Amino acid sequence: MEPKIFQQIENGKKVDFGDILSKSFNLFGKVWVDGLVHAVITLLVMIPFLILIYAPIAPLYIDMFQHMGDTYYEPDIEQYFSIPFLIGWMFVVFILAFLIQPVVFSITGHFLIKCKNEDMGTNDVAGGYFKLAKEHFGKLLLLSLATAGISMLAVLLCYFPIFYVMVPLHLMLPIFVFNPTLSSGKIINASFKLGNKYWLIVFGLMIVSGLIASLGTLICVIGVLATTYFQHIVTYYFYKDSVGFENA
Repeated sequence: MEPKIFQQIENGKKVDFGDILSKSFNLFGKVWVDGLVHAVITLLVMIPFLILIYAPIAPLYIDMFQHMGDTYYEPDIEQYFSIPFLIGWMFVVFILAFLIQPVVFSITGHFLIKCKNEDMGTNDVAGGYFKLAKEHFGKLLLLSLATAGISMLAVLLCYFPIFYVMVPLHLMLPIFVFNPTLSSGKIINASFKLGNKYWLIVFGLMIVSGLIASLGTLICVIGVLATTYFQHIVTYYFYKDSVGFENA
């Protein structure tokens, strides 16, 4: 039997671009502190990951920094690293990137649940920031691999398809968060079905919310961290207005 979410998508009503943005601004005023906390936690999780990536190749960057401004300088990579080392380093980076993604998904998913609780007055058990990763790490890892694979295929097809797939890929997380019992395959199918139906409006919401989220750069680092999660509020409202919740 087909999961109910496919029927919800099929029967989804028309969504209003301006209404979603308006409600997102209202909710942002209530949850911006939560968004800031989630952004800081994400940053703290990423710092060790970035150290592990860049520490092995730090000597090359130091040498390049010391020769900054020298137009005749050409870094001799073989002076610092052997070919087997570079291959091993790229492999480790590849593995670490996929291992960290489920954790980032978990933090973002936790924020989406917080948005629902604040907006609808519900008391869904959000758990800790890493609860989703603990309970569904394998599923989140498969979704990460699928996202990377679909994106790479789109790039190989001369880049233009990436504009198409970026919408359903963006919708995978909310579909998973609010339907955690779905299999990875069903989540992917549902995200493409939902993305196909509302592609233009979701694409527009992604562009506009991304621009609004980047406004935090005007007030430096804290501003960026405070506004970066605005786009997830917009995603939450799109999901609510298009798919909805059974217990609403």
